[in-house]
Amino acid sequence: MPKNKTHSGAKKRFRVTGSGKIMRERANHVHKFHEKTPQHARRLANDVQVSKADEKKAKKLLGR
Repeated sequence: MPKNKTHSGAKKRFRVTGSGKIMRERANHVHKFHEKTPQHARRLANDVQVSKADEKKAKKLLGR
């Protein structure tokens, strides 16, 4: 049987925690920090859990 391949775009965007949650980075935390307040930049730094509506799709793309 051939093996399933992990979606290469998904593996760059999501990570799986030890308990199985799918985490993602917040949008707008890449560049142009001189236009953002430090408080806004700090808030964007934390990863958040993928929404329930998208979790099934993300797990399938990651091969889980």
